[in-house]
Amino acid sequence: MDAAPESLERAYREEATRIRAALAARTGDVGLAEDAVQDAFVEAIEHWTRHGAPANPGGWLATTARRKALDRLRRDQVGERKLALLAVTGADAAAADPDAAADDELLSLVFACCHPALTREAQVALTLRAVCGLGGEQIARAFLVSDATMSQRLLRARKTLADLRAPVRVPDPDELAGRLAGVLSVVYLVFNEGYLASSGREPARRDLAAQAIALTRTLHRLMPREPEVLGLLALLLLHESRAAARFDGWGRLIRLKDQDRGLWHPALVAEACALLDRAIGLRRPGPYQVQAAIAALHAEAPGYEQTDWRQIRLLYSRLQQLAPSPVVLLNRAVATRYAVGAADALAEIEPLRPDLDGYHLFHALRAGLLAALGRDDEAAQASERALALSANPAERELLARGLSL
Repeated sequence: MDAAPESLERAYREEATRIRAALAARTGDVGLAEDAVQDAFVEAIEHWTRHGAPANPGGWLATTARRKALDRLRRDQVGERKLALLAVTGADAAAADPDAAADDELLSLVFACCHPALTREAQVALTLRAVCGLGGEQIARAFLVSDATMSQRLLRARKTLADLRAPVRVPDPDELAGRLAGVLSVVYLVFNEGYLASSGREPARRDLAAQAIALTRTLHRLMPREPEVLGLLALLLLHESRAAARFDGWGRLIRLKDQDRGLWHPALVAEACALLDRAIGLRRPGPYQVQAAIAALHAEAPGYEQTDWRQIRLLYSRLQQLAPSPVVLLNRAVATRYAVGAADALAEIEPLRPDLDGYHLFHALRAGLLAALGRDDEAAQASERALALSANPAERELLARGLSL
């Protein structure tokens, strides 16, 4: 894509996911849809570079991808049923309500990528590839594996779905709850990749974050009384409310404690808090609701030092009960630093080293705690370790300035 015209790169960002979702929904084949869209963009690189971008880039790409899918199915003797289905479903199929149809197709693709027959890593990788359009190299870096290993994982995941003839649709109501936890987890990981990219030239991928929020809103439309959907939507909106304050004019990351809270989006905060109140009222607590409550305390505090750190620490303890993880304990230690003291926080994270020694945020927090305790040489070593492990350019720049994350 680096050699493609700027208009093609923009079209890829704006149109590829929608086209993949529509083809997958109509053929029932995630792999076929992905291949057809890839073929369409390969043809576009040659055609648009030579003749310029068409007046309707999205329409050109959708038509070309559909033709590529038809060509593949005609060459495949077992593709007759899919060929017939694709032949009778075209652009007019969603004419009555195109926005709702696009939402349903996109959500159907997400549920297909999060099929329970796949491992969680495969679910996330396939969603990042098929739904979000990340390249294999980007996904491999996110999982800390080689490109070849990730390519094999993606191929196996696509083959598993094909062998199962897994339908590309939103599950029936009696199946929906059982499939939901995996989908929420994957959507949250997609948002995190957009909020602060794990690799690449861009520190954030706003398109991915927006896509994750849109997917969660669609889930909420389908399941309005599901508390964890409410909780996740509230959590994402609270994070999104700070987006304008997270980077300075030079593209440098601004820590939460240093952000201009006047740039936070009050309407998103208000919407998120209302969603969280509704979720709590349903009396079925879950991890996303607790994380949203933590984010709400940050959003409602007049300043970083005035944050209710003791309450946040209690909420992290509750989160550890619901979803045990060394990363939860690492985050609780941040609250411990301000609620109790740096020495207690350092004592909390030292036992986490065996699990988190390869995690840059462990060393970044440790560097900040050591510096607060006057142990400057150890702090410098921890900061160097964090810098070596960090792949995000904005985080690396922050650490290079000697600031803890």
